[in-house]
Amino acid sequence: MSTSSVSKGCFVFKPSAKKKKQLSLEDHFTDGCEGAENSEVRFKLCQLLWEQIKTDTEVLQDELNRKVLDSLLDLTRKCSSTRQHSDWASKMRASEIPTAALVLGVNVPDHDMTFQSLSEQLQQSVTPHVASVQAKECGTLKHLMKRVLEKLTGTDVAVDDEEEEEEAEQTSAPLHKSAHCSLSTLCDWYNTKTKKSSGGTPGKKRSSPAKDEQQQPPVVIIFKDLEAFNPRVLQNFILICSLYIERLPLMFIFGIATSPSTIQHMLPHSVSSLLCIELFQSLSCTQHLATVIDKLILTHQFPFKLNGKVMQVLISIFLYHDFSVRNFIKGVQLALLEHFHSQPLSVLCCKKKEALLNVTQLSLRDLERIRQLPSFKRYVERQEHEEQVRLLKDDGYLKDVCQRLIKDLRNYHKNYYPVLRCLHTLASSLPRYPLGKQIRELHLICLERNVWENEDYQSAMKLLKMLAKEELITLLQRCAEILQQVKSKEMKNALIQLEELLAKFKQLDTAAAVESVPDVEESFTSPVKNLQKKTDLFQLQKTLLEMNESRRSKKLSPFEVLRNEAIDFIDGLVKSHLSPPESQTLNEVCYYSSSATVRRHLNATPRTSIQAALNSPYYYIQNDNLKTEDGSVSNAAPDICIAYKLHLECGRLINLFDWLEAYATVVSAAEGNEPDSEDFGKVDQVKHARFIQAVSELEFLGFIKSTKQKTDHVARLTWGGC
Repeated sequence: MSTSSVSKGCFVFKPSAKKKKQLSLEDHFTDGCEGAENSEVRFKLCQLLWEQIKTDTEVLQDELNRKVLDSLLDLTRKCSSTRQHSDWASKMRASEIPTAALVLGVNVPDHDMTFQSLSEQLQQSVTPHVASVQAKECGTLKHLMKRVLEKLTGTDVAVDDEEEEEEAEQTSAPLHKSAHCSLSTLCDWYNTKTKKSSGGTPGKKRSSPAKDEQQQPPVVIIFKDLEAFNPRVLQNFILICSLYIERLPLMFIFGIATSPSTIQHMLPHSVSSLLCIELFQSLSCTQHLATVIDKLILTHQFPFKLNGKVMQVLISIFLYHDFSVRNFIKGVQLALLEHFHSQPLSVLCCKKKEALLNVTQLSLRDLERIRQLPSFKRYVERQEHEEQVRLLKDDGYLKDVCQRLIKDLRNYHKNYYPVLRCLHTLASSLPRYPLGKQIRELHLICLERNVWENEDYQSAMKLLKMLAKEELITLLQRCAEILQQVKSKEMKNALIQLEELLAKFKQLDTAAAVESVPDVEESFTSPVKNLQKKTDLFQLQKTLLEMNESRRSKKLSPFEVLRNEAIDFIDGLVKSHLSPPESQTLNEVCYYSSSATVRRHLNATPRTSIQAALNSPYYYIQNDNLKTEDGSVSNAAPDICIAYKLHLECGRLINLFDWLEAYATVVSAAEGNEPDSEDFGKVDQVKHARFIQAVSELEFLGFIKSTKQKTDHVARLTWGGC
């Protein structure tokens, strides 16, 4: 655009009113989505299912933390009421700062949710004056005081510093009125607030001491990560607060990730004696995870399921990395998103009525995808020839069959989880836990293969056939309670049979069992008497074999017969309903199986990615000049790639001068210089500077380091695939 004017001036060109269109979440989902024709439906299903999982997770976490949070709220109310009493013990207690040491465990990513819930409940029911601080915001006492005052008063706080004064001079019109950074300012602010809240109608009198507690609510300061605070800063802050405890009803809450002894290590006795500390222990992260898995994954309520390998990856990341339930749920969210994004048939992964309706709306392309599923191919192979032709040719008949298969898959899930809980109830009472201590371990075994073919399962069945009467009846009653909550026909029939077995146990004629005992004892008398005599090893072995044969040949008691019948009944339930999901037709609709994708996103290996980029820069830059066939790096590659490839040819110590000459030779070839020319391989200032930059980048990435053994050498730090 050109402008002309007699005099010089400034011309303003307003941009066009067209704004760049921002992509929505649905646009990001449909971009590169498999089966774009039904991507909108899948996005809505994915979003709806995730919202349901998120809501249930938040409710579950509130229930798990309710006990410890209620205890903290009671302590806060009690500390507020203690200041109103005039006895000697209350005065001594009021001279100390009430402190709650909340041990949350090493699952630090989950702490924010707990503290957020605690702050909301404190502000709703106890006091509006709550401040949460983190160590990264409070490196010095000045910044700690500043953050506390800002969180409580909601205004900017001025700090006595030269930089702050310069900024104040430059800013002529501040947005908020600044307050002085001291606790005396906080006391004045608190008195003003309490007077405003108590200044009602002057004619009314106080009716009860409870109103005094409401008029003087405590000031709660939450230290989210106590271990990360500077001990000196924390000590000075506590000393200053102790001087104002008579004017300001302070209370501290320490968030501890490791052990309560952290307070003793960080605070000397002269400081810790100013605190009245009470310890609170939250639920362990492993118990939290077990509850989340039990309520969200081991249920037929949610149609989306995880494969055994994906489940193993998420649990391994939890156990060996962060112990974070929040990150575990994020991993479930990632698997959910990937499943609906990459599987076009995930449109059937929804509630039963919606899934049956979506089957009728499947396109011809979707029907062909169903025919290509491995589980459906196995199903077709089991059918007769005429049935196979109809399934492969008749689209309408295929939809009817798919509806029936979807119902069978739902019934499979309804029966799978109750039987899984019954088996876990029985196996978890056995010594050494042959099928795992947690139900998730048994679930992983069932996902991989037929559990009844496992040696541990067979040993568990043998141990169950040795249980005492009272213990076995108790376990069977717990199994009956589990089956009572299920509405499927198979589980109702199983419950009827189990109740009949329990009735038989109660009706056992104990007299007949007592009469059979002497006969058994008589059968053992002769071998035992032989054992009392002096005998050799051969005679001992012979006697033990006779005892074993006598046990086998003896007649079983009525209880033993009924016990074997009960265990065989449980074994039949397991073989009928605990087959792996891969054996079910159309399991690919609901089960996500790409464990490599989950591991790549959640458990990234940056060293491998960096080495891949340095070895083959074409993979990332997509420049045809960098493409090589033999795996070598092109001489036109970036300087750091050339330097990295050359350093792989060296030993433990690398001579910088030799490295520089080799680098200059490769770069000269890239510049097109002839090998016979005098300038070929010559090091000029530009090449020298580029080489220094490449070496510095390799040192920053951790491939080399400087060494004191030789001044003109660097040490190599990585070898092979490391």
